[in-house]
Amino acid sequence: MSIIDRLQEKKWVILFVIYLRYLIGAAFVFASIVKIQGNRFTTGIGIDAPIHSALHFFETLYQSGLYWKFLGWSQLIVGFILMTQRFAALGAVLFLPVSLNIFVITVSYDFGGTPVITGLMLLANIFLMIWDYRKFALLLNMKGNTTNNKVILLDSFSGDKLWMVLGLVLFVTTVVYVLMYDRKPTQWFLACLVLGVTGMIIHSVKHRDIIDK
Repeated sequence: MSIIDRLQEKKWVILFVIYLRYLIGAAFVFASIVKIQGNRFTTGIGIDAPIHSALHFFETLYQSGLYWKFLGWSQLIVGFILMTQRFAALGAVLFLPVSLNIFVITVSYDFGGTPVITGLMLLANIFLMIWDYRKFALLLNMKGNTTNNKVILLDSFSGDKLWMVLGLVLFVTTVVYVLMYDRKPTQWFLACLVLGVTGMIIHSVKHRDIIDK
């Protein structure tokens, strides 16, 4: 884990991790609203689709009703926890079974190139867990030396409350956007991109050291 320790000294890597949490969390929140509303995730109706097709699979989940909404609420909660930054380690743990399940589903059915995306999402999740390995080591090593396994804050850069505020703003923006404009990912992504860049600029002005020289 010495590689991770060295990476945690690089502020541009810390910045990458922060925004990776935003990206994954916001994507989950974006996809959760339609399920919570009890609507279909796909535009087509899969009742008459072949039983082993992805469209039929989604139709089965949709017709389950309560389970469909449960999936939506699960995605919303996990996405929000990731975006808080403060509880991101817990979010990464909760996200792992979800991302693994999504990946296996896309491999099992004909989703075209979707397994590439879900596979990258799973790898990103694993990376986020490795990033916070000190916190997990503290929990798992009951007899370990607390000095060696001490959870170390990554300095004032990652601990800046601005990142928590920005996460909340992105979360609210995503929920309100989907409720008002339905699922239009391009416009939503651009709105989040503007907010993300704005947050980066504000932090840069505050600290003047956003990236190690």
